[in-house]
Amino acid sequence: MDSGITQLQVLRRRWIAYEIAACVLLAFAIASVVFSIINLLSAMVLFIISLAVALYIRQPWKITDNKVSSLLNLYYPQLEESCDLVLKPYDELNLLERFQVAKVEAALLHLNEQPKQISKHLRQSGIFLVLLLAVSFAIAKSGISFDLTSKIATHRADSIVKTIPEKVLPQIESQQISVTPPAYTGKAKREQSQFTLNVEEGSEVKWDIKTNIAVKQVSLLFNETENIRLKASSNYTEFTGQQTISKPGFYQVAIDGKLSDLYQVEVLKDAPPVIRIITPKPYTFIDVGEKPQVNITTQVSDDYGVSNALLMATVAKGSGEAVKFKEYKLQFANSFNEHKPKYDLQKLVDLKALDMEPGDELYFYILATDNHNQQSRTDAYTVTIQDTAALMSMNGIVAGTDLKPEFFRSERQIIIDSEHLLKEKDTISAEKFNGLSNDLGVDQKLLRLRYGKFLGEESESNIGGPEEGVSDPKDFSNINKIMDEYTDKHDNAEDAGLFEPAIKAQLKATLTEMWNAELHLRMYKPQDALAFEYKALRLLKDLQQKSRSYVAKTSYNPPPLKMEKRLSGELKKIVEPDLHYSMKAADNPYLAMQNAVPVLEQLKSGVVINGASLHTLQLAEQQLSSRATAQPAEYISSVSAMRRILASPKQVQVTDIGRVEKAIQFTLQTAKAMPNANATQDDMGLAQQYYKNLDK
Repeated sequence: MDSGITQLQVLRRRWIAYEIAACVLLAFAIASVVFSIINLLSAMVLFIISLAVALYIRQPWKITDNKVSSLLNLYYPQLEESCDLVLKPYDELNLLERFQVAKVEAALLHLNEQPKQISKHLRQSGIFLVLLLAVSFAIAKSGISFDLTSKIATHRADSIVKTIPEKVLPQIESQQISVTPPAYTGKAKREQSQFTLNVEEGSEVKWDIKTNIAVKQVSLLFNETENIRLKASSNYTEFTGQQTISKPGFYQVAIDGKLSDLYQVEVLKDAPPVIRIITPKPYTFIDVGEKPQVNITTQVSDDYGVSNALLMATVAKGSGEAVKFKEYKLQFANSFNEHKPKYDLQKLVDLKALDMEPGDELYFYILATDNHNQQSRTDAYTVTIQDTAALMSMNGIVAGTDLKPEFFRSERQIIIDSEHLLKEKDTISAEKFNGLSNDLGVDQKLLRLRYGKFLGEESESNIGGPEEGVSDPKDFSNINKIMDEYTDKHDNAEDAGLFEPAIKAQLKATLTEMWNAELHLRMYKPQDALAFEYKALRLLKDLQQKSRSYVAKTSYNPPPLKMEKRLSGELKKIVEPDLHYSMKAADNPYLAMQNAVPVLEQLKSGVVINGASLHTLQLAEQQLSSRATAQPAEYISSVSAMRRILASPKQVQVTDIGRVEKAIQFTLQTAKAMPNANATQDDMGLAQQYYKNLDK
């Protein structure tokens, strides 16, 4: 036993070392690319972050002896899948298990090589390191580098608001600002004389500023963090500079260190295309005698123009696990060369041209692309050709069990896709994650509707509810109740079918779980939907197993009970858990603004404030500035007013105080109340204990 456990522990330590080495190589590969592009400090910081993330994902410390034994059982048949017995105490093994342990230990000692799975990640990381080192060398030779301070862009959307009256520095004689919108907008270049900007996302803005005297330096300060120095002419009276605007906020003009007022920057974000399908309905049947074709009418619109629209179709042929899929990309007859903002599209799809037969299904959706290469798609629509042979078939009339629905692998595939989506959650954007989750919800809806056909979808009341049955001995000779339970009554929606009551109840419960899974997937919560998906799959597999016959297995002889301990009532080793909870009150993000309100009231009444009150106003000004970066229209005037108050607290204007108080009130009204621990009472909870003991 000791030799076998020692061998497993050696392999476990080696596996852990390989995993840690793989994480180090992976982090070093990523840091090498950053070092070739930016600098050494950024590479070191990214190396530490990448190493921490890789270790958190791989979690080599969770590799246990049981995991090593399972791996050995998988790769070495000579162990006879009994490597787990080595880890059990020798006294707990029976005679056969002890003989088997001896064989396993002998096999472990004669293993010539370790499983390749142990060094798999290390080999992959080594190959990845070599590739990225080659990329880093190529980048270093090409001389490519990036300036982070001028390339960081945050994408946010804000409403169009009226501009604020501007105040310019006295040194400025005139200013001319040119705005060049991106090419995808189709808009021409325009010029303006105001510093306030209201531009499209990605626009190129150029400033031409003339001064009435010669100055040393003119620069633009964006959001109090990014400083752009303008180029001066020979006489230092004309300055030019340009910048790509991709995020909202505010900026100031600085002349020889003197800052101007705050100027608003509004960014108009490009919205994705909007698609509306007019015909057909989400679920369409082609009945007997109808032409096997479907007319698809849709409307596609975008704010700057549509560049393309496709009809993505998938044909499902076959049944059960033999189902086959074939995808088609169908073009509309309209031409998108003009990039109009709105298109009315129509497509007549011939199902025979898609090689569809009775019983086949067509799934389609519309995919549209705008001039900015943004894409959007609709939900999947279904078109089914009725199978007349299946409708007229007499199979299953004798026994109701033959009418159970077919069992597809779709629910299992939805579970696999949900788990895969959760693994990729940290590597993809939130918008893409929500889109993939919504797509899974569409797939779950199609599967639910497909199973719902077997119940007719005539009633959804008491889904999964218990059936009364006829198991009561009093109903032994009650022929009426037996007939009501098992006969087909077409005048009742609940009994309009040939399913047995137990199968019908379980199929209803399956549809309920599918509906709950679809609900959580539509709410972008695939983690919560997994529980319902697994339960629906278990119910389906149980229905499948009920139609099979089984042979009784060999009986199992349990170990004898210790009669001296049976019914003795000995509970000394059973203790109640002792749980302690400590809840820390959450920090109030609006505390500085709340504390600034009484200070502003003091200034309004003419009281001279001290240094502590002035510091409170400075903290409130920082919070207002951070909010002005995201919402310049609502907060720029209040930030300017607060700065005037801080500049001369002894000579403040009542209008400035009112403007700041209005902004603080607007912020506090939009704040949502968060759960928080109850504060401890002054009497240490004695009053609460008193009321609890009144009834004793």
